[in-house]
Amino acid sequence: MGHQNNSLTSLALQKFKKNFWGVFSLVIIAGIGLISVFAYVFAPDASKNANQMHLSIHSKSPGFEVQMLTIPSGIENKQSFISKSLFGRTNTDTEVPITAYEVVNDQLHYTEYASDGLKGLEKQIDLSVFPNSAYRSYIETRNFIFGTDKYGRDYLSRILIGSRISFFIGFVAVFISLLVGLIMGSLAGYYSGRVDAIIMWIINVTWSIPTLLLVIAITLALGKGFWQVFIAVGLTMWVEVARVVRGQIISSKQMQYVTAARALGYTDYRIITKHILPNIFGPLIVISAANFAAAILIESGLSFLGIGAQPPMASWGAMIKDHYNYIILGKPYLALIPGICIMILVMAFMLVGNALRDALDVKS
Repeated sequence: MGHQNNSLTSLALQKFKKNFWGVFSLVIIAGIGLISVFAYVFAPDASKNANQMHLSIHSKSPGFEVQMLTIPSGIENKQSFISKSLFGRTNTDTEVPITAYEVVNDQLHYTEYASDGLKGLEKQIDLSVFPNSAYRSYIETRNFIFGTDKYGRDYLSRILIGSRISFFIGFVAVFISLLVGLIMGSLAGYYSGRVDAIIMWIINVTWSIPTLLLVIAITLALGKGFWQVFIAVGLTMWVEVARVVRGQIISSKQMQYVTAARALGYTDYRIITKHILPNIFGPLIVISAANFAAAILIESGLSFLGIGAQPPMASWGAMIKDHYNYIILGKPYLALIPGICIMILVMAFMLVGNALRDALDVKS
């Protein structure tokens, strides 16, 4: 059995490699995965949740440039490099967008940036605030590639860090759904009779409740936040896995290799895990890829309703929610950019799922 399994796997791999869209989508998924893990390394604004607000430069269009003056607070940041690159920097300094500056009598006079042609406030601070009075290294030209959102935060950084939630919810939800689905489906299919009847009743009840309602109910029970949403989405997706596993096990149970394993006196656990499940792996992979895509969509829907990740956390769904009215106000890109990101990621998972289904289709 082992040898035949290996040759089938290598055949499936060869078929998958020939599928351009499948491989291309897999590369996109891997790329987004890398970005989401190391978001703070790539993000121009590496503060926690990319939450540096500058209200004077809110909703600026992509490519906007401004001079940024950083006023050091003198508070030492004791974060380790790992903590900074995984969870973002805790911000202690103050940043001020400015239009002009000059030094007069050991004082730095600067004009704050003001939107809509108003005159900016003029302020001054002592040069002694800066280490060795070296103020020049604290003034830099900042470029906002995707512009800024309605709070003046760097939109590109928010998008990069928002990719985390969308990407990881897929993994967590698929993991939970596989865990629960495999256990329930195996029990129902293998033991049939009363066990099957009870589990099928649970499956049908869960199946009949709309996903969003179920997720809302679970988040209300567990509280608001992104972990709760991860768990809730996973708990609504196991039903599909369980039904497929149950159907496949019922048909595999009659096969000769299962009868032989029973005759050899193997335990039920071993027969299910070692003999039946490896043979029904194909459909499971395809369902998981579809569940990935579904989980991302549900999460963005929930964030849009305000149930998902809570501000100031960045999440693509929440970013659409914050800016959907800008579609009419002439800045549609604020809602379109996260929308396109969600679309690309969901599409990639769907295409990988389709390519896997074709590759694992033994009959063709």
